[in-house]
Amino acid sequence: MNIVSILITAGLVGAVGLLVGLFLGVSDLFLKVETNELEVKVRECLPSNNCGGCGYASCDALAKEMALGNAPVNACVVGGQPVADSIASILGKEAAKSVRRVAHVRCSGSCDVALRKADYVGVNDCRYAALSPSASGKGCAFGCMGFGSCVSACSFGGISIVDGLARIDTDKCRGCGECAAACPKGIIEIVEYKSRVLVNCVSTDKLKEVKNVCGAGCIGCGVCSKICPQKAIKMENNLPVVDPSLCTGCGVCAQKCPTKVLLPLTVQNEI
Repeated sequence: MNIVSILITAGLVGAVGLLVGLFLGVSDLFLKVETNELEVKVRECLPSNNCGGCGYASCDALAKEMALGNAPVNACVVGGQPVADSIASILGKEAAKSVRRVAHVRCSGSCDVALRKADYVGVNDCRYAALSPSASGKGCAFGCMGFGSCVSACSFGGISIVDGLARIDTDKCRGCGECAAACPKGIIEIVEYKSRVLVNCVSTDKLKEVKNVCGAGCIGCGVCSKICPQKAIKMENNLPVVDPSLCTGCGVCAQKCPTKVLLPLTVQNEI
């Protein structure tokens, strides 16, 4: 290859590079996305868990809606009050009270009270076990299987399996809801930390069927509904449903419950 060919090749490469550079520069001018400075500042305050606990797909999506005024400053359940205060300051809004939420396992069927009907052999994960005919091996088809899908889903180390039952450490739980999404049985719910009374069972079976498989399940007797002075409890599908807007936390229902299915959240955490 002679010097002329080399120069021609170099010139063509340089020309193509120049044209590409000009094209990219012009494209940047027309396609450039304007950056919302408030959105950037809000995003820096968010914890980057992208858990969806706020109702948005990611922290980026939440920051955008907050900056536009479409989401409240206290929407981040993981960040809590400190994050809410910081974002309120950035957006020039009044600080809003952040309601702390935590996970609650609606089951009391630990190994010492739940009947075992079979031994499950397979992947140690609730989502896989749910596909097996024997499931967890427990007699109750509604309750916690105890293989820890929720444990692996929790980003904060707030769940452990004790005696075949998922337990929530409310000191670590941030109420993001990842554990609830991972539970194939749907027995984990996100509740206010100050919830007065919660129901520790999801079985809709009647008394005899419940007693045959679990010593701590709700037998659907309805005593709690009948004696509640505030009429805050009603029975649906053999289970008590507590109306938190009416419940005063008097504790009468918990005292009279024959299987101790109704307990305050603070007591449950100590069990």
